[in-house]
Amino acid sequence: MAIYLDHAATTPLRPEALEAMLPYLTERFGNPSSPHRFGRAARAGLDEARERLAARLNAEPRELVFTSGGTEANNLAVKGAAWVGKARGNQILTSPVEHHSVGHSLAYLEKFGFEVVALGVDRYGRVDPDEVEARLGDRTILVSIMLANNEVGTIEPIAEIARRVRTRRGVLFHVDAVAAAPHLPLDVQALDVDLLTLSAHKFEGPKGAGLLYIRRGVHILAQQQGGTQERYRRAGTEDVAAVVGMAVAYDLACEERATVSGRLRRAADRLLRTLRAEPGVEVTGHPKERLPGLVSVVVPGVDGAELVMALDLAGIAVSTGSACTTGSTEPSHVLTAMGYPADEARGALRISLGRATTEAELETAAAEIRAVIARFRAAAESEPALAQDGVLGR
Repeated sequence: MAIYLDHAATTPLRPEALEAMLPYLTERFGNPSSPHRFGRAARAGLDEARERLAARLNAEPRELVFTSGGTEANNLAVKGAAWVGKARGNQILTSPVEHHSVGHSLAYLEKFGFEVVALGVDRYGRVDPDEVEARLGDRTILVSIMLANNEVGTIEPIAEIARRVRTRRGVLFHVDAVAAAPHLPLDVQALDVDLLTLSAHKFEGPKGAGLLYIRRGVHILAQQQGGTQERYRRAGTEDVAAVVGMAVAYDLACEERATVSGRLRRAADRLLRTLRAEPGVEVTGHPKERLPGLVSVVVPGVDGAELVMALDLAGIAVSTGSACTTGSTEPSHVLTAMGYPADEARGALRISLGRATTEAELETAAAEIRAVIARFRAAAESEPALAQDGVLGR
């Protein structure tokens, strides 16, 4: 038995995306910057993919910059905007629950004199738009808030935050939409953002492909120098096959979103009811404004990493949180920012469903997860009694 319930970490590549990629891995192998027929064939695939993605995002093709994924796109957005804006100010507003590719980029910028202001979040991980407006100042040059949290699934009030940001002329608004892309409609005009990040492997596209939307008229400082690719904003030969696969996968995700998201939401609700039946299990993230198919809980008294390993041995793949922090002994920065004590945050478990997840798989997994939690808690509760009797530590 092998049941994959870690789609928030990565998703399997869609067959349709792979099929579209194959010609660009074989006979259409040319460099898209080359002027000859081989290069032109590759360029045609790149241009078509850019147009398809732009149409889905309600953007112009020229506003999209292809990157190696969400991490590079977030680095380019945050650092690129900060360096261009430094002549006017040095303050950046963000939240303490951002993905590390944003958080660590901002920590890097602090070494060069930028002031990073971490806004508060509530128990669900939501930013208060009123605080955003209150903290905006004459030195503010950038606000970076994710659309939906990759660990607990909470959806931020981005449109309302954007409205507050627009009260300050010249402040750029960046949104990390990587976790949201498979589940929420993304319209850069409706969201009113200046910069927006996507990563293909979160919606059944290939790893190694992502994009940064840059609103026309917004200038950023390129973080990678070399050739003239991507209108001088990101040097390096584009991975045409990966970009083509990303466009196909995102097209299909958009077409199927309403049906798939509804099914995932119902399935996640059933799973939550099952897990709540286990004493002490607490659901994290917003009860309503949350991504469909993502179930996040804390199990006090149980180490989440050990729980994940036990479930892996049982053939069930889940996680404690972001895949980018796997192996860390530190509790989730998201949960601690939400007010969970470190010992509780270490008991985090994230279960994320995908388009192909079946009801039978979920029923099997739910029963096994409850059984493993019960076993771990029983063992934890017995340890104090054994120690008191002198059985432990002899």
